[in-house]
Amino acid sequence: MKRHRIILSLITVDNDFQLEQAASAEEAARHLGVDVEVLFANGDSIEQSQQVLRFVQAKSSERPDGIIFEPVGGPALAVAARAAVDAGIGWVVLNKQVEYVKELRQQLKVPVFSVTSDHMEMGRIQGYQLAALLPEGGSILSIEGPAESDACKLRVVGLAETKPANIRIKTMRASWTESSALKTLNSWLQLSTSRHEPIVAVAAQNDAMAMGAKTAFEELTRDSGGGRYWHELPFLGMDGVPTTGQAWVKAHLMAATIVAPPPSGTAVEVLVGALRTGEIAPETTVLVPYSFPPLPAIKPINGKRRMATVGHM
Repeated sequence: MKRHRIILSLITVDNDFQLEQAASAEEAARHLGVDVEVLFANGDSIEQSQQVLRFVQAKSSERPDGIIFEPVGGPALAVAARAAVDAGIGWVVLNKQVEYVKELRQQLKVPVFSVTSDHMEMGRIQGYQLAALLPEGGSILSIEGPAESDACKLRVVGLAETKPANIRIKTMRASWTESSALKTLNSWLQLSTSRHEPIVAVAAQNDAMAMGAKTAFEELTRDSGGGRYWHELPFLGMDGVPTTGQAWVKAHLMAATIVAPPPSGTAVEVLVGALRTGEIAPETTVLVPYSFPPLPAIKPINGKRRMATVGHM
């Protein structure tokens, strides 16, 4: 049996979930007896396009059997996708559903499909978590990912569906990394308008950004000589990697996270199965997230001590 070779292109090495994606794909590859090469695009869509095209345009003897990638930006490498399929390379998109997948599947040349977490459900779960933590409501900081990200957009819609009406959202944006959230929060905390903003919780669209926000509050506390309330604020995230998000919840550094099974491992399994059997893979596989800890275990925080005004921390 031919030993298949797969390329996995991920967004950045500076994100715990992206590293978990790499580990999940490598574990699936070992189990299946195939080779997987992992690349990181450093958060740059042009670099990702160049990485992928290098394999698509290689000599036929050097081309991989499949390319799995999570798009850095909005375009999702449509030109590269068509070139890959024409070159006989399977094509798999992670965490984004794009129209060209349906079109390319009609050619029946190679496997073409997508695997994604249920991002809208992740947003819904975070709304339920906030409802459990904050029955009295209040203002929260919501740290969202990049505006062009489908995952970000769907999580926003899901959160809006389930958050109680008495919870008000102040939104700011970062780029999925701890350092980007730290920078965003530091900039906001320098504004005079932030100094009297009552905050009852911080809810981020991934765990790394939640911890970046937490660090920003810690630095403000240290620099200002205050520190009465910041450590009592609940911080919520998403992704739930066992060694980071889940570990931070267990250590009481975060109140809750949402576990999203990494789609890369499933993508490797489905791709290899299709390559070996010739069967048509499902167009989209959706992975189901869940709350950590379970929603019934999330208890309301102490109403008398939960509010922090940034100017008096």
